[in-house]
Amino acid sequence: MSPVFSPSALDLRIRRRPVRQSALFPVFPVQSPKPLTGSDSVGGGSDPVGADARVATGSSGSLSSCPTADCPPPSPLAHGARRAEGGTRDVAARLDADAAAPLVGIARLAAASPAAETSRKSEGRPEYFFLPVKSILNKCDSKRVPFEWTINPYRGCEFGCKYCYARYTHEYMDLDGGEFEKKIFVKQDAAQLLPQEIARKYSYQRKGSEEGVPEHIAIGTATDPYQPAEREYGVTRGCLEELAKREGLSVSIITKSNQIVRDVDVLKLIAARSELSINITVTTLRTRLARLLEPRAPRPDLRLEALRQLREAGLSAGVSASPLIPGITDREGDLEGVAAAAKEAGAQWFFSGVLFLMPSSAKEFLPFVREKFPRLAKQYEQWYAKNGYAPEEYRRKISERVARLREQYGFHSRPFDELHRKQGCSQLSLSWNTAA
Repeated sequence: MSPVFSPSALDLRIRRRPVRQSALFPVFPVQSPKPLTGSDSVGGGSDPVGADARVATGSSGSLSSCPTADCPPPSPLAHGARRAEGGTRDVAARLDADAAAPLVGIARLAAASPAAETSRKSEGRPEYFFLPVKSILNKCDSKRVPFEWTINPYRGCEFGCKYCYARYTHEYMDLDGGEFEKKIFVKQDAAQLLPQEIARKYSYQRKGSEEGVPEHIAIGTATDPYQPAEREYGVTRGCLEELAKREGLSVSIITKSNQIVRDVDVLKLIAARSELSINITVTTLRTRLARLLEPRAPRPDLRLEALRQLREAGLSAGVSASPLIPGITDREGDLEGVAAAAKEAGAQWFFSGVLFLMPSSAKEFLPFVREKFPRLAKQYEQWYAKNGYAPEEYRRKISERVARLREQYGFHSRPFDELHRKQGCSQLSLSWNTAA
């Protein structure tokens, strides 16, 4: 068995016998990793971007010279610096508690958002609000990801994945990252905004690319577009219907939900007129573990069945096994099982990358590890307490493991990966959660 991967199968039962911590997963020096280059690059389990994070929030939630709340968080160096400074808006608020500065931008809009009616009656349901955004097509300026634009029909996600990098997006609204799955903001007017935004912002000729290569729109980069809210509010469906009216676009969707098969009709229309790729996320085949890590997301088998139906409908689709979680989903055979199941369901591509923790995510995930996987707690503190990234050597080994699986099962590259190879560009492909 390779020493890189967790040697023991971690199930949900907690064993109290003493265990040497170093045996759980390999110990590497804790350091700010150097960005990797080429196809071996693995930015971690989330989406790093440029280092300068000067906040100037507009009404759409966009930031000047830094990622929007729908777009990738900072690069490794910037992330380490921000954590050293305190990391989140909550910390900044405590340091300046007496200032009582007025809310601005997206925080002001969130505070004024009216409650949205819901037919759901369960006590555990989240609160829904209508967020009056002025933009739905958000610019992504990161040179480390392969898309120029993002669409996120919702803010917050009910699936409540313990590792979710996007919890930081609630901090832009002066909310705690822990409320990410409890307060869901619905961009009710998104579909109405989209036509004029495409006409005004979108280019059918990507800068520096071959002739006829359009800019890319990624749907679901910060929140799942098919979370339960979509059943009631249909914002994702509305956006897709607008995209289906146009030709020559480049679009991708990423989701953990089998609800996507509801929209096969409109997805086929988009695919007939534009480039469309769909990514279904499956981090583990173990149902109990998936429920623990992703409490309200559909079961892995339901996601794989959705993938099968998408492929049978003639749509281009593959599997994301990201993030790979050290000591929990990295045991020998686990990633291999996901790859085999993906192939059997018809996946055209497969990728995975190692867990990345923003400060707001670490605040949720590290206590979760201490409670549910106490044997891993010390190692996680060593790896992630001061740095959002696992050691570079570990990430490289995972990248090599994924590359072997891709070769073994004959997985192809995703469409926009091919575009970047044609351009001779070294920028990463969904670098926050891709290891191949």
